[in-house]
Amino acid sequence: MATFVLVHGGGHGGWCYKPVTDRLRAAGHLVHAPSLTGLGERAHLLDASIDLDTHVTDIASLIEVEDLTDVILVGHSYGGMVITGAADRVGGRIGNVVYLDAANPTDGQSLVDVAGPMMLMARSMGEVRNGIELVLIPERTPAQFYGLTDPEQIAWMQAKLSPHPWACFEQPLVLRDPAALARVPQSHIVCTSTLATRDVEALRLASEGRFWDIDTGHDLMLTEPDKVTECLLEVAAWVEDRKGQR
Repeated sequence: MATFVLVHGGGHGGWCYKPVTDRLRAAGHLVHAPSLTGLGERAHLLDASIDLDTHVTDIASLIEVEDLTDVILVGHSYGGMVITGAADRVGGRIGNVVYLDAANPTDGQSLVDVAGPMMLMARSMGEVRNGIELVLIPERTPAQFYGLTDPEQIAWMQAKLSPHPWACFEQPLVLRDPAALARVPQSHIVCTSTLATRDVEALRLASEGRFWDIDTGHDLMLTEPDKVTECLLEVAAWVEDRKGQR
């Protein structure tokens, strides 16, 4: 049995992983799909203090409090920032970090640094509410921003999206031990449409070949849950083999 922690991206919540979570659990695995503070079913906790560090702490604390080990830590989109920070804090508990069409930052980078044009577009559609600068406001953000085209899927998603604090995207990620983080194994699952913006050979090398591209929209855990699950199960098999070699 593998242990998965699935971290969502901007404006989403743990709900977005339901199709993948159902499949992984049906295969006998332990799955956590938490919502980050201020988002999803935790939207009522939104306040001006929430930033990237808040969300890194969310995930690192979950892993520690639940005493999870050999975790397959998956992050989608902005979630790539979060899992990188969490793996830096609890790397000894991580079996593999999986970047799911996600930001893959280095020390000192923010999401604005990693994905500037998209973030500036998101900010242009934002607003200030109760002193908090918010972006990815559901009623202002077209479904195409997330790569969804099916009307039923769009309606299901739109009802669950939450505004996201801009501070999360602007705050740089500060690593405690970049050298140790570099030793944590990683995998990459990306959308074919984003390949042109990535150094594919570097990612293949960093992931030792655990690299897949899926021809679908950005929210690939919703549009292609079977393929995403297949990739994650391959990662789980690799982690299990690695455990047996210790």
